[in-house]
Amino acid sequence: MKRNLLVLMIAAIILTACAAAPTSAPYAVAPLASSDAQQSKSIEAPAPAMAPAVNAPAAGQNRGASTAQDRIVIQNVDLSIVIKDPQSKMLEISALARRLGGFVVSSNMSQVSVGDNLKVPEGTISIRVPATDLDNALAEIKANTVDVPSENRTGQDVTDKYVDLQSQLKAKQAAADKLYEIMQKTDKPEDTLLVFNQLTQIQSDIEVLKGQINYYDQASSLSVINVRLIAEETVKPLVIGGWQPQGVARDATQSLITFFQKFIEFLIWLVIYIIPVMAVIILLLALLWRLFRWFWKKVFPKKTPPTPKA
Repeated sequence: MKRNLLVLMIAAIILTACAAAPTSAPYAVAPLASSDAQQSKSIEAPAPAMAPAVNAPAAGQNRGASTAQDRIVIQNVDLSIVIKDPQSKMLEISALARRLGGFVVSSNMSQVSVGDNLKVPEGTISIRVPATDLDNALAEIKANTVDVPSENRTGQDVTDKYVDLQSQLKAKQAAADKLYEIMQKTDKPEDTLLVFNQLTQIQSDIEVLKGQINYYDQASSLSVINVRLIAEETVKPLVIGGWQPQGVARDATQSLITFFQKFIEFLIWLVIYIIPVMAVIILLLALLWRLFRWFWKKVFPKKTPPTPKA
């Protein structure tokens, strides 16, 4: 009887903890990349007694009524800039991120070919900066640039998800506390093991929820800026005999020049590589055919019909 009562109590606690969980399965959240300096500043998961960063709406109240400052928005920016010196600009952007209290997520610099076999640097860099300094960071990145071909800014409001995670975390922590109390009062080893298994599962769920909450905390406080650095030589206007075609004429002229370049390259490959290779292949096939015919005649000689008698 005592054991049945214990099982019923455990089942009631588990149902209470799961009541706040969403119907869908919990989703995995990838950790944020960071530099060495950022990794040294680990963000602690919110303790059960601490107030959540976002005030949950009261029962029956619409969450859309939350004030603007209570919203949790993840902001990201994709930016392309044309610059005279991409390498120097990449160093400036890296220094900017560190100065604002952010860090460099990734960076890459490569060489691209332009007309007349000229190679120029082109790179990409991804940084995280405090969301409060996002506008200032964009203004500094776009300063002293030749052009800004594209700029895409996105925002994702995750307030509802954040509030749900906080509610689930509180329910799970309450259930874990109850299970711990029950485990302290049990005398039988099998009952202790049963409670311990349930407690272990809930503690695992709590760690997942804390990781998701930390992800939203970091993602909303540090915005991502992805910058593509394009060398000025790549977008210089086409010049033909001192004349600079514009608009559609420029694009058509460039396409025509590109066609002739590719066609001449094809002819060079045809004469130097394709024709000699095909000639060798045809010669080998001809030799193999003659060898096959000779072998066939040796194995199956042609029979001479008998001479009719007079």
